[in-house]
Amino acid sequence: MGTKKSGPVGADSGPLVRFGDAMTARTVLDATATAGSFSVVEYVLAPRELAAPLHMHRREDEFTIVIAGRIGFLLGEEVVHAGPGELVREPKNQWHTFWNAGEVQARVLKIISPAGFERYFEEIGSPSPDGPPDLEGMARANRKYGLQMDFESLPQLIERFGLRRPAETDRTVRE
Repeated sequence: MGTKKSGPVGADSGPLVRFGDAMTARTVLDATATAGSFSVVEYVLAPRELAAPLHMHRREDEFTIVIAGRIGFLLGEEVVHAGPGELVREPKNQWHTFWNAGEVQARVLKIISPAGFERYFEEIGSPSPDGPPDLEGMARANRKYGLQMDFESLPQLIERFGLRRPAETDRTVRE
């Protein structure tokens, strides 16, 4: 895992979780590397890919630094876009989502504070290419990590912003 405490962190450090054909989440720094202060997760998104349905963290603030491409964000009712080198804050207790707003692959680093949520991605795991996601497992993980997801937002987000659907299903996960 991303437990290195100093110096550069390589492109292959940390566990990688793949969602569908394109999006990945890789833990770069985990709670053990930062004494629980924060974690860093790298996302790679295909062109026009929606990362997730509207969701809200009860415990964590997220700070997204765009490394490559152009990322769109819906923060409550506000729509913002950011490019390479720009940072966007996604505060806890606010409905939000993000997507690749461009026509080329995008990369972002998410700083998540406090640390711990980075384990969520490993717990829900990569969806099976042969079947639907484990909705019961995702519901358990959502409860454990204080995450609310609005799967019913998927069709509206996809239509409103001209996006591809994420690997997750639009069926509701019960809290």
